[in-house]
Amino acid sequence: MHDTLSDRVTAELHRLILIGELPAGSPLPIQSLAERFSTSAMPVREALRRLASLGLVDIAAHRGARVRDLTVADLEDTYRMRLTLEPLAVSLAAERSEESVAQLAEDALDRHEQHLGAGALEDARRAHTDFHFALYRGSGSRWLVRAIEPVWQNSERYRFSAHRGDSDPHRSHAEHMHILKAYRASDAVAAELAMREHLQGAMTRMQAAISQN
Repeated sequence: MHDTLSDRVTAELHRLILIGELPAGSPLPIQSLAERFSTSAMPVREALRRLASLGLVDIAAHRGARVRDLTVADLEDTYRMRLTLEPLAVSLAAERSEESVAQLAEDALDRHEQHLGAGALEDARRAHTDFHFALYRGSGSRWLVRAIEPVWQNSERYRFSAHRGDSDPHRSHAEHMHILKAYRASDAVAAELAMREHLQGAMTRMQAAISQN
């Protein structure tokens, strides 16, 4: 399947929002964006609708679209959903533990560390996503994965903006390894607990980062 023009505009706007080139509160005028991407208004309009469905953009009648603000309340709301969905997904995955899935997750972790070491934050973000979703897809529940995707995308904006304030870049790696170890052991309870602790720790670090801004 080939990417459509709307797909490409969506991906690029998503990237620009995540890296902060389009910071929170930025207006997103359709005509200006169409000129920037050398396209018509229709792919831009569709891209903005998609990003609004992920919680990254606000669209108001007669006022247009803007990048959604980063707030502690929104962060906490997002993580309440993640804490409901993702520990369940990794618990179900651990019950079905497969070495092929574990290897995919481990390879993603290796890439994550390499990219972080090289300062390639966008590549590191993609590898981090690959790690988590390798395990979530291992749950065997397509609906659960679909439910996780939008809250994951919204939380990525917070994680990306807070990354430079993380004083211990190795902490998350250790937490990821703990999750993977529980998965490989087919220990659903330990995997769920490890994921919950990982998410709660991430939320605490992001709350602190937002409060400092």
